Amino acid sequence: MGWRLIIFMVVMPLLWLGLHLYLDRRLVRHGALPLRARRGLRVLIVACAVVPVVTMTLGRAGLGDASLRPLWLLGFGLLGLSSIALVLQLGIDALRLGRRGVLRLRRQSPGEAPLDPARRGFFGQLANLGVVGTATGVAGFGFLQAHATPKIVRTQVPIAGLPPALQGLRIAQMTDIHVGPTIKREYLQRCVDACNAEGADLIAVTGDLIDGFVDQLRDDVAPLGQLRAPQGVYFVTGNHEYYWDGLAWCDEVTRLGLRVLNNEHVVIERDGARLLLAGVTDVSAGQMVGAHRSDPARARAGAPACDVSVLLAHQPRSVFAAAAAGYDLQISGHTHGGQYFPMNLLVYLAQPYVAGLAKHDATWIYVSRGTGYWGPPMRAGAPAEITVLELVAAPA
Repeated sequence: MGWRLIIFMVVMPLLWLGLHLYLDRRLVRHGALPLRARRGLRVLIVACAVVPVVTMTLGRAGLGDASLRPLWLLGFGLLGLSSIALVLQLGIDALRLGRRGVLRLRRQSPGEAPLDPARRGFFGQLANLGVVGTATGVAGFGFLQAHATPKIVRTQVPIAGLPPALQGLRIAQMTDIHVGPTIKREYLQRCVDACNAEGADLIAVTGDLIDGFVDQLRDDVAPLGQLRAPQGVYFVTGNHEYYWDGLAWCDEVTRLGLRVLNNEHVVIERDGARLLLAGVTDVSAGQMVGAHRSDPARARAGAPACDVSVLLAHQPRSVFAAAAAGYDLQISGHTHGGQYFPMNLLVYLAQPYVAGLAKHDATWIYVSRGTGYWGPPMRAGAPAEITVLELVAAPA
């Protein structure tokens, strides 16, 4: 744990500072904006570098204090704004380097006139305005979208050999709500009400419910206990539960009336047909709680013969073991669909599946974009969702 603490406390802040020095160099010192605009931009860059670090350093102990929510919104909002600007600026500089490389390969003829400095300044100013304007626009739109009630996404999952008794069975999913610094009880209550209104046969909450300890967030997560479904409400852990005492959160969720599936299963019967519903702990859980090592095969061990098998697993990466264990469907979250542009393009580097319904070997996998958000209070290009999956018979 020592090296992880060093990375978190020393390396990450230094890297964060270095990235903002780079942003200052490109937009302010070497920027083509007017002097007054550059001075204002420098103040904003300094705020983006300092405020998020201060917020996260001082705010951990105050997660249960609602009065600190404006500070969290400011800190995480600036974090999102600067992350967008950094990615855009890095992209522009990569294009500039590529252009220089092409010109060198072409070996510009001696008789060709050099680029007019005024023209170069115009394009430089245009690039600077593009970075600042795009980052501000995406952040503003994302802030508004993040605080809207998640939309209902309805998806049919075709299952080969599905018995008529299970035709049309509906599973509602909420995931990655991240109740904590900026998401409070009111937002969760809206999500619970919207989910209950769908009248699904069962409800699954697939991890990353919180960002905080039980004693800090007990009141904020209380609406979760209002979820109702004829075949039950189920919960599996995500990676964030283990950052905040995952075992205590399993106990609290159980107290609220949800069935926690830690590498275990239940069998749901309907008119003589059987559906196996299994749940696993997060794929990283074993690194933090040895007894919670994720195991899809163990989760279905000892189950009777069933017509359909469904696995609740927080991360899409579990699909490799799920397919090997013979599940028909895996329901996941974790990715947030990238949450906001341009991060929703980069997330494909980290997960095999990012959003929507896909098939891995013989196993279907559905990945939700998430019901809340983490960190920056932004959703742009990856709207939050409450998912309703309907089992239907696959065409013969």
